[in-house]
Formats: sequence, C-alpha cells, structure tokens
Amino acid sequence: MKHIQIDNLNFELFIDYEQIKKRIRLMGIDISVKYADKNPVFIGVLNGCFMFMADLMKQVHVPCEVSFVKLASYEGTQQDKINELLGVGMNLEGREIVIVEDIIDSGNSLQYTIAALERLHVASIAVCALLMKPDCLQHEFDNIMYVGFEIEKEFVVGYGLDYKGQCRNLRDIFKNVPESNK
Repeated sequence: MKHIQIDNLNFELFIDYEQIKKRIRLMGIDISVKYADKNPVFIGVLNGCFMFMADLMKQVHVPCEVSFVKLASYEGTQQDKINELLGVGMNLEGREIVIVEDIIDSGNSLQYTIAALERLHVASIAVCALLMKPDCLQHEFDNIMYVGFEIEKEFVVGYGLDYKGQCRNLRDIFKNVPESNK
C-alpha cells in the first residue's frame, strides 16, 4: 500500500516497516548495552506508543519491567493543558526509567511526563522516541537519548500514530500530501 485516504486527506508511504524494524533493532542494542545490570522500567505513553513499544521490547535483552501511562486532560482543553498521569501502578522510587514515546512534537506532553516522574524520585529518566520533530520543539530536553527518525513538520499516521482514531494499525508510516503536491 503506497497511498491511503482518510476523509479528504491523502497520505503517501513515508517510512516502511522494514526501515522501522532496522532502526528499532539498533535502538534495542544501544539500550541493552546502556542498561545492562540496571533493571530499567520502560514506561510507554499510550495510545500511540503501543506498536513501537511492542517491537522495541523484543529487541531489548536485559532484565526490565514494563508499564504504561496515559495523559489525561479535561475535555475541550488544548493539548498543552495536561492534568494527570494515569496508570503507572508501581513504585518507581530509585528506578532507572525509559519513557517510550511514538512521537515528540511540541514536547509539552513529554515535559509533563518527565516532571510527574521526577516527583516520584526516580534515579534517572531517558527518553526513547520513534519520531521527533526538532523544528516543533518548544522545550529543551537533555534526556532524549534514543530517536528512531527525525522528521520535518510532517503530518504522519500509521504504526501507532492516528488521525481521528484511525490508522494506528498500519505497519508503515504515511505522511500527508497536500492537494497542491498531487
């Protein structure tokens, strides 16, 4: 599948699953080396991380634990009005944490997640993201350690990323193609 259409938006293949798998394998090797003998906790940020995290965890070969969180905001507020981190469900004090994100865009939700975890007195926090849009970042981070692909200000779907809840199940990542580029 090279093209998809959702509502009136057209998308073309951007990053295929074979490229994604190769990059995740390399990330898994790096993480396994860095966290040997540290028993890290991988915390996936739902909903978008689920496909990436599943594939990443298959490539991490050190003892570790896995948990998930979901960011909650009040209905009708903007994305940067995050009010709660839901679901960790375990004691993280003194633990090495790896936050797993599908995409880092503005960095607002990542900043909130890091602050919430720091309040739990964790030992360290590293961030592992499949995609990052450096030109969109509104915050500075010194703990983004693993990035699969840096992309421009692309509107992307697939491999966990959605548009109105759709397309998370696609193996590949697609980018929006404006009408004028057709």
